Amino acid sequence: MIKVGIIGSTGYAGAELVRILYGHPEAEIVWYGSRSYVGTPFADIYGSMFKLVDEKCLDDDMDALADEADVIFTATPQGFLAEKISEEMLGKTKVIDLSADFRFKDAERYEAWYGIHHAAPQLLEEAVYGLPELNREKIKGARLIANPGCFPTCSILSCAPWVKNGAIDPDTLIIDAKSGTTGAGRGAKTPNLYCEVNETIRAYGITVHRHTPEIEDQLSVYAGRPVTVQFTPHLVPMNRGILVTAYAKLAKDISNEEAEAMLKEAYASEPFVRALPAGRPAETRYVKGSNFADVGFVLDKRTGRVVIMGAIDNVVKGAAGQAVQNMNIMFGLDETTGLMAAPMAF
Repeated sequence: MIKVGIIGSTGYAGAELVRILYGHPEAEIVWYGSRSYVGTPFADIYGSMFKLVDEKCLDDDMDALADEADVIFTATPQGFLAEKISEEMLGKTKVIDLSADFRFKDAERYEAWYGIHHAAPQLLEEAVYGLPELNREKIKGARLIANPGCFPTCSILSCAPWVKNGAIDPDTLIIDAKSGTTGAGRGAKTPNLYCEVNETIRAYGITVHRHTPEIEDQLSVYAGRPVTVQFTPHLVPMNRGILVTAYAKLAKDISNEEAEAMLKEAYASEPFVRALPAGRPAETRYVKGSNFADVGFVLDKRTGRVVIMGAIDNVVKGAAGQAVQNMNIMFGLDETTGLMAAPMAF
């Protein structure tokens, strides 16, 4: 059994890790870390785990945890892991980080977008960006995984085949994304209160959202050159889900049949990316509670553009599920282990 420790187990992503790993046949959680709830039974915080999880929450002592766990998941705010991690720690255990601390190779780029000094720049080159569809082979031998952000996961998976195959001009790419409120975290913040979110929809982080450079960096890998995108996220009154609707100028004439074949070929061997038929829109309800990503498109011959669509569950494929997928790959398991639950649909 893989011994697992979770730091930040009582946040939304951390709690989803607990839920997924509870049903994982090859993993055992040995540490429910939560600075806010030390000594409190985990099931008292999430009643869904009553009679399932008896353990109490522990602190965030990663040095002690490194002696007990084969892998540590850190579902923590930006800056936490960079302050805590060390070469000695990585000599004892593997780390999968759900924050942005190790998603960039350039510390200055991280600091410019996140406004935080990077405390461990010496590990940036080693860290592997944990998008299995892009970096599966690198993930296999990694000690430190930077789990992708939720918006980037959906945006990259939706747009990558179009960029990689030269079907669009990536510099015309506009990404409009909408997320459920779990994406804003569990912390008590006035803009996230029920009365502030219900019966409204709003854009935020306009032109400055911190996931923008992450999307650009990874699409640049597919394009083979630097890519700049316009990215605007929105908060919508639902718990889970991300819907991406992206627009780009077509770089070549392409038919529905050719575009369908392109997507199917791109994801033919990917267990969690489902290429939809031409014209079928992606919907968040059809991926809810699952590690699946649905991607689709509509060609607009009138304007010479394509409308690219994608949907994921932001706390599963956009966070905890993808983290477990990375764990499976790192430990030589079938990467679908513990992750094949069908979407909830309603």
